[in-house]
Amino acid sequence: MHMAAQNCEMTGKLGSESTKFAVLLLALVCLGGAVWPSAQQGVVAGVGQDVTSVRITSPLGRTGLVTKVRIVAQIHVQTGSSISAVSFFVDGMLVGMVETGPPYAVDWVDDNPFERRELVVQAADASGQVFKDTIVLPPFEVNDKTEVTSILLETSVYDKSGKFVSNLKPELFGVTENGSPQKIDLVARETIPTNLLLLVDNSQSMGRRMDFVRAAAERLARSLRENDRAIVAPFNAHVGTITGPTDDPATIAQAIAAMQAKGGTAMFDAMIEGMRLLNGLEGRRAVVLITDGYDENSAAGVDDVLRAAEQAGATVYTVAIGGVAGVSLKGQTILKKITEVTGGRSYVPPREAELAPLADAIATDTHSRYLITYTPVNQKKDGTWRGIAIDVPEGLKVRTRSGYFAPAAPPIRPTIEFTIMDSARNYLDVTSEDLDVIEDGIKQSVDTFQEAVDPVSIVMALDSSGSMKKAADLVRATAKEFVVAVRPEDSLALVTFADEPKFAHTLAKNREWSLEAIEKYKADGGTALYDAMWNSLKHLQGVQGRRAIVLLSDGKDEDNPGKAPGSQHTFEEVLELTRTVGAMVFTVGLGTKVDKPVMEQFAKVSGGQVFYATNEMQLSNQFHQVVEGLRRRYVLSYVSTNSNHNGAWRKVEIKPRANGRVVSTRGGYFAPEN
Repeated sequence: MHMAAQNCEMTGKLGSESTKFAVLLLALVCLGGAVWPSAQQGVVAGVGQDVTSVRITSPLGRTGLVTKVRIVAQIHVQTGSSISAVSFFVDGMLVGMVETGPPYAVDWVDDNPFERRELVVQAADASGQVFKDTIVLPPFEVNDKTEVTSILLETSVYDKSGKFVSNLKPELFGVTENGSPQKIDLVARETIPTNLLLLVDNSQSMGRRMDFVRAAAERLARSLRENDRAIVAPFNAHVGTITGPTDDPATIAQAIAAMQAKGGTAMFDAMIEGMRLLNGLEGRRAVVLITDGYDENSAAGVDDVLRAAEQAGATVYTVAIGGVAGVSLKGQTILKKITEVTGGRSYVPPREAELAPLADAIATDTHSRYLITYTPVNQKKDGTWRGIAIDVPEGLKVRTRSGYFAPAAPPIRPTIEFTIMDSARNYLDVTSEDLDVIEDGIKQSVDTFQEAVDPVSIVMALDSSGSMKKAADLVRATAKEFVVAVRPEDSLALVTFADEPKFAHTLAKNREWSLEAIEKYKADGGTALYDAMWNSLKHLQGVQGRRAIVLLSDGKDEDNPGKAPGSQHTFEEVLELTRTVGAMVFTVGLGTKVDKPVMEQFAKVSGGQVFYATNEMQLSNQFHQVVEGLRRRYVLSYVSTNSNHNGAWRKVEIKPRANGRVVSTRGGYFAPEN
């Protein structure tokens, strides 16, 4: 097995400011041909010798989609010899056998294009000698397309007689986007390998025209250059089994010969499905649509086709065969619009016999291109249409795609953590079917629902003001119980607060640090409760995953004399930071002088819980309730119906479908910003 070498050639003058773009494009050119494995030569003694050989010609790569594909082998049998049944294997498993051919082909479903696959085709002659070929299909790699960055345009320039102009200097091109001039990074003669999708209508009415279509497709296939690849995709009401990617003209002709004309025509749906086959492939992408009828069964419309073509970066060529009798005037108008927007051409030959010469014209057009790159001034990811115009010297005509859709910002996928209890504060076991999720008044579709089992980063904040002196032993004993009860995988930090908050230690899994710090607990001074909350939230702000604060206090925020605030930060500031950080807050009030409204607000806005205790037994029980509250939680997620990245607060309600159930959640989330 081997990988094909790619010859890289680039023309056009490059200024010093364009060097980095030239390097990037050159890398794309060189890598583009390495996407596909080369067709293997099988077991052969030498080129041109009359020996039996097996060569896999389809598929030579992956499309990234779960697709039914024809595995095809071209087999040459030595004169005077014969072969037995041909066997097809995928990862060592037999997927089919063929006794006669050509074609030697079986259907196979590529059910996971993100895993490596090894294809083997083998045949034996009368003497028992085995001939085989093997190719490896590497895992399909997904490219991130959420950034605008730069735009690549494939452009053809013609003179008044329709002849391609091949010697324009880079400085003679100009680009505008939505009327605004753009700085061109690079102009080069096209050398990138082409991925060609032959989308062939095999509806009932095409039956008598298939011989002409096959001849034209074979002629077009012969124009493929080294490292070009073609995919043959038949369609009627939907796209059928595809052949390819392949570089073999015979395989392409056999794929069309194998088509059976039947059914209606869903052209728009087929074009969208077909362009998805090209969407992740490196190199140029072109679609050649051959049809004799107007769309009659598609759910999609022409605008959907244009968006799919833009997303695939595909140039579309259409061949409407049969003249006026085959395709209506309306159909021709639609096909012409699609080709004009994508930078291709539309052909309406009056007779089937003119299909073959058209194949040459399409091949010439696909290979006669300039590549122009520019970095748009407008880098907003807003999903809007950006119109493009290319300026060339007077007297010349230019053909390129008319624009592109800017990438839309990625979907917003909030994750909401919550608890659900009955009226007696008993935790409940529920599923997503027991709840409705409402975001800003609109019902959402939950796609992930599970128990919240991931590790938690916890800050334990203990009030050590003078009023806690009588309860110091109680605090030490019950706080130690809490530390011991926390799961080993959870991280714990400890802060005490009197006149000011002080961290005994930051987040760690070493429980001895916490136990030693609690043993040294002493009560004296004022109550800087708000500052303790502020520092705890700041400590968690950059931490990934689940986060919580456990706050114990017996009073309110005040200085030691009890005549002024004890903190530098205000309640409103801390409450806003609580919303922003998103950490759960479990407040435990000890005694009868607790500032209940404050404790309850911290718990409410964070989706935590509030507990009160007046004696040792109650405090111990409440700390255990906090541990249980951290464990008995659920987490759900969904794709928001509001994709606006505006940084605004989104109110989220989790409503139980049964009465008497109470949900605790932070109440919403902040949308991300662009």
